[in-house]
Parts: sequence; structure tokens; C-alpha cells
Amino acid sequence: AGNYGFQAQPMGVPGGFVPPVQNQPTTDGTIWMPIPPSIPNCPPGLEYLTQQIDQILIHQQLELLEIVTGFEVSNKYELKNALGQRVYFAAEDTDCLTRNCCGPSRPFTIRITDNLGHEVITLQRPLRCSLCCCPCCLQELEVQAPPGRTIGYVVQDWHVCLPKFTIQDEKRTDILKITGPCVVCRCCEDVNFEVKSVDETCVVGKISKQWTGLVQEMFTDTDNFGISFPMDLDVKMKAVMIGACFLI
Repeated sequence: AGNYGFQAQPMGVPGGFVPPVQNQPTTDGTIWMPIPPSIPNCPPGLEYLTQQIDQILIHQQLELLEIVTGFEVSNKYELKNALGQRVYFAAEDTDCLTRNCCGPSRPFTIRITDNLGHEVITLQRPLRCSLCCCPCCLQELEVQAPPGRTIGYVVQDWHVCLPKFTIQDEKRTDILKITGPCVVCRCCEDVNFEVKSVDETCVVGKISKQWTGLVQEMFTDTDNFGISFPMDLDVKMKAVMIGACFLI
């Protein structure tokens, strides 16, 4: 992946700073990942993604009002590491009319915060067409970290039957490719999107929609996703892969 190939991130602790232990459970039982030290040349808040992390689990929270009434509410998500510690919390920022009129195709802003409540990643998707017959208006998502500073894009590629996307850096250079299955809705099994090198000859990661059970799949639209990537992938591209998961 060129300059964003798999570069080990510096793990040193600058200035002898020892971060406080922050992995005690909160009042609601949530265990947060410990706060990492700041790292030179790393966008603030993305240090969490340098802590030997090669997997992120995204759990959409169930909303009682939506289950009972079918009224679409603002989505919220927990992002956890493989140990079950919360790394980030994500919340959709859209108005009621947009959510209930545009459905899954709606434009959105998703704000991702760390365990101090600081917004560290912003995802922005404009209103676009989802039909393969409209190649001039395909999906696109911009990833900012910190908010206001673009670090990459996720762009849908036109294909007659496969969901395909390209991960780009802030200069619009292609870094990785994502290819999904022809049928993205499967009963009783996970749906996997392969993350590949730009020439699509090497699989380097995966984004999976996890099967949550018949009842939940039928009566709610809550989703669980898993993201796996090389541990030494550039930290900015890890954040863009998180954005790709929300776009998918």
C-alpha cells in the first residue's frame, strides 16, 4: 500500500509520562480501554489504534423506542477491542426528518468520541444514490481526525453486481480496495467484505457483518460488525477502515 504499507507505530512514552489507569468499570458497567500516551505525528485520539490493535468490534445499541414504534432514532454504537474494552463511542448526528424519510440512504454525520468525551473522528456522508445503474452518483464518505482535518475517503466503485469500495488517503491516492459478496444479506451466517491491496492480489483484512440471531435480524435493524486489519497498518488508514465499516 505504498507509503501507507505496514509501518510499525512508535510505542515509546514521551517525557516519561505515565498514563493514568482508566480501565475500571463505569457506573453502567462499561470498561474503557486505558488512555494511551500521546504519540508524535499521530492525530490526537488515534493513539488508541496504535496499541497493538488489529481488530475492532462495533455494536449498535438497541433503542427501545425504535423497537416498539418502528420510529427511526439516532443510531449509537460502541467500538470495542478484542478484550471487550470500549475504545470509542459513536453517535449519529442527523435530524428526525432525514432519518425517517431517507432511510438507509440518508446523509449523515457520525461523531466518534474517546473515553474522555473528546470528539476524535468525524465521518461525513452526503446524500448519494445507492443504485448500480447510477455510476455518476455513488456513495462516498469523508473521514476527519481530528474534526476538520481530512485524513482519508471511502469511495464506492461502480460494479454491476458486487459492492466495491476504495480507501483513499487525504490526497485521494488509492490505498486499499474492499470487495463484498454478490448477495449482502444471508441467513444464519456472517457477511464478509475482503480488504485487499490496490491491485487486489493480496487480502490484508476483513469487515464482517455478524449474524445476530433470527429474532433480532427480523425485528430490529441493529447491526454488529467486526473489522480486522494488519496490526502495523498506518493509524490513519485504520481510522478510515472504521469509516468504511459505517458506510457499508
